[in-house]
Amino acid sequence: MNESNLIKGSEPLTLVHEENTGLHDFREESIYFLLTTRFYDGDPSNNFFCRDRIKLNAAGEAEDPHWRGDFKGLIQRLDYILDLGFTAIWITPPIENRSSLDYHGYHGYDWTRIDPRLESPDATFQDLIDAAHTRGIKIIQDVVINHSCQYGIRGKVWIDHLPIKYYVPQGSEQGRVDHGPYQGNMGNYAWPNRDDVDNPVAPDWYRERHARDPQGIEPLIDPRTGETLPKSGYDPGRFFGIDAGTLDPDWYHQEGFIMGGDWESAHPLQNRHLAGDCIDLATERENVKDYIISSVNRYLDMGVDALRIDTVKHIERDNLLEYVNAWKAHKPGLFIFGENLVKGYGWGDLGGGDNGPSEIRPWWYTRLGHDPRNPASGDDSGFPQLDFGLFSTFRDNLSRGSFEGIGRVLEMDWIYGNATELATFLQNHDVGPDNDFRFRFKGKQWMAAAAYNFLWTARGIPCLYFGEEIEFMKGAPQDVIGNDDTLDSTGRAYFGDHLIVGRIEETRNHPLYQHIKRLNQIRSAIPALQKAPMSHVNEWGSGLSFVRDWNDGESYVMVGLTIGVGQDITIGSIRDGTYQDAVTGNKITAVGGTLSFHVNDNSAGIYVRDGPGKIGVDGAYLR
Repeated sequence: MNESNLIKGSEPLTLVHEENTGLHDFREESIYFLLTTRFYDGDPSNNFFCRDRIKLNAAGEAEDPHWRGDFKGLIQRLDYILDLGFTAIWITPPIENRSSLDYHGYHGYDWTRIDPRLESPDATFQDLIDAAHTRGIKIIQDVVINHSCQYGIRGKVWIDHLPIKYYVPQGSEQGRVDHGPYQGNMGNYAWPNRDDVDNPVAPDWYRERHARDPQGIEPLIDPRTGETLPKSGYDPGRFFGIDAGTLDPDWYHQEGFIMGGDWESAHPLQNRHLAGDCIDLATERENVKDYIISSVNRYLDMGVDALRIDTVKHIERDNLLEYVNAWKAHKPGLFIFGENLVKGYGWGDLGGGDNGPSEIRPWWYTRLGHDPRNPASGDDSGFPQLDFGLFSTFRDNLSRGSFEGIGRVLEMDWIYGNATELATFLQNHDVGPDNDFRFRFKGKQWMAAAAYNFLWTARGIPCLYFGEEIEFMKGAPQDVIGNDDTLDSTGRAYFGDHLIVGRIEETRNHPLYQHIKRLNQIRSAIPALQKAPMSHVNEWGSGLSFVRDWNDGESYVMVGLTIGVGQDITIGSIRDGTYQDAVTGNKITAVGGTLSFHVNDNSAGIYVRDGPGKIGVDGAYLR
């Protein structure tokens, strides 16, 4: 069937809930999120330095290639992730990229091709998928729909630029660039002809010059201005920027760039360019839909198990659901979730101090209705989101050693299509749980342990960002901040040094590694912790308790959490019966609908009705 036939029409497809079809339920998984290029280097021959943020040592030699980790390295360390207890790996976009800082994969250039800087002859993307599946691990592919890189899309659309090998910084001369591997000029040092863009739909003059003159010294006339290059200080925008007015309207929006006040308004968010290297695609056009949908279908056919969609609020919901539903139609049972970054509760027109409308908030994308003040006006869209609303409260509670305010957020679970499918997290590659959202979690270790106790027992699918298991780069900015920052000083530093032979056992013995490993063991053994909604929620700052009831008592759990100090916890109005704690093995019989138990400081009581007893080995925080 032609994919375009799946996406036409004014109304999104109505999705079938997985629990009614017998298809796999992704809520049974836990997710390990990593930047492939920063995780583990299995093949140094495919390493690559981006033009920007190159780390130079005292001798002026380039160190720490941006493209360092690869599929071969990830395959070699799948057993590490499996030992930690994760059943799904979310990788950053693997498609071919083009940008001066494209190591993370969010500057797509060719959706039909895996970036060769990730692959090796014996470790392709297909090899990674197969190796993961052999271990029972699922692969989540990150997908960008909203934008392409600033150089267009190979074979489809060209964005007017001059070849980068002719760029000469102000005050310099051609042939005198001295910037790590970029010697002589700023063109791609790894390509014979020192140019970044091999787009076959580029004009003849560009393609002719792309194929020769690697030193960038033959005179070249800029067809837009008539000036001759190379020329010191010549307009950098002609090499790296865009003129929105000259973009091809068949592929791109032409309304310019998002500006200060645009970030809380739907139209500019969804019709203007995110950044100079993130050019806003006309996602409503059939040619764009056909290209992206069919490209991603290929990866689904290869065995990709789930998709994560980037920059969700930058695409109008019903338009975005056309893509989501087409992929679900192509691969029934496919789990897809999205990223809608919000630094607040995210309730939109429902109140709560939110200064943005519902139409750009996470809950809106999980629903099908069109009333911004009434989530119940539409059913579940089948498109859950990363739970940024819950995450945003962590700056005021978990990062300060408290649960205060979490109960209020959980009371709003009804606004989502299905809150149990939200992906929950403490931090990721963009943000951390501190007041300015910029840094990796820098609180005390016991605070992190209590945060994980909550994330692994509350509704939603827990997601860990690589390195959290050892407090990697604790307190570092998640991304570059200063003009001279290099990746080694950020939360995106290379992690592989902790995974080498001779050091990996030290990594595995970290208290948080062992803590998260046990939490994964407990969650995987108790269906209610995976799939049930929360009820009986009671939060008092230093403690939190709730009930998870799956399938009318089939799996039934009382959870009590403490942070800071140990305490006695009582939960009422519950089912009578015999309960066993998955943490301590303690057995209690509830009579009269009440259960009381003690929980040690920064630990958890997980009392399962007719449960299996103690799961795993005591550690520093679960005991």
